Amino acid sequence: MPRTQKRVWLTFGSKGLVETPALWRMASRFPDVSFDIRQASVTAEIGIMAVLFEGETERIEAALLVLRDQGVTVEPIEKNVIEG
Repeated sequence: MPRTQKRVWLTFGSKGLVETPALWRMASRFPDVSFDIRQASVTAEIGIMAVLFEGETERIEAALLVLRDQGVTVEPIEKNVIEG
């Protein structure tokens, strides 16, 4: 299967989620899906990350489902393209 990329915002919307190793849990179940944290803002109460995932499309979607199942909000990063 071809490899693809997906950019998403991950929101850890509570203190409990911020303190949970959600990305580690996802990565341990899906070692074939790589991720690169491109931007992050984390406090004691909320965490927001822009993350680039790479791998097979089905595996990325399954990995994101693991994050959602842990309570993490997953939203696509929309590209703004302005054509001149």
